[in-house]
Amino acid sequence: MPKGKLCVIEGIDGAGGETQSKLLKEFLEKKNFKVELIKYPDYEGPIGNLIHEFLHDKYEFSPEVQFLLYATDMVKDIKRIENAKRNLKVVIADRYVTSTLSYQTLKGFPLESGLKFIKIFGLPKPDIIIFLDVSPKTSIKRKYNEKRSLDRHERDGEFLGKVRESYMNLIKKKILGEWVIIDGEKSIEEVAKEIQKIVLSKLSEP
Repeated sequence: MPKGKLCVIEGIDGAGGETQSKLLKEFLEKKNFKVELIKYPDYEGPIGNLIHEFLHDKYEFSPEVQFLLYATDMVKDIKRIENAKRNLKVVIADRYVTSTLSYQTLKGFPLESGLKFIKIFGLPKPDIIIFLDVSPKTSIKRKYNEKRSLDRHERDGEFLGKVRESYMNLIKKKILGEWVIIDGEKSIEEVAKEIQKIVLSKLSEP
């Protein structure tokens, strides 16, 4: 009997997470899986709107406030994720608290504090975390082609390089579970097929 799973797709800005999350949803639905797609930050909500304003230089927040903003955006969805899994749905998260740990710990927020927050509030643990690995150069090029006007993170190549290193630290320590690295520089189709294979394998587990 299949069980509900939480599959997270991660990467620095421009890695292709949004595209691949949508493609994975379409693929799984054709395979008759029930799927729920969530995206962070949730710019349609009030917390996500505040994050958007921060990213576009309207506000300045300390690393502590940044962590709380991003993490609270996910805390609001705990019941949604739990209910979806209980109903045997595959929950695909386009970014998750793993992003928050990567970005905000880089800015000075302690990893231990972040993990303690996750435990206290009971954020669901991912069943698989897929990291789409691209270079900062590719990241900036893709985001510029997409929307021209880049936010404070997207336009900073040096910062993006450090974020990638921060992710690699989480992967090395196996923070929050099983990580799989995929070469995000490959074509959309090649990356999609790799993700599909990995996720189907995970969904076949008891």
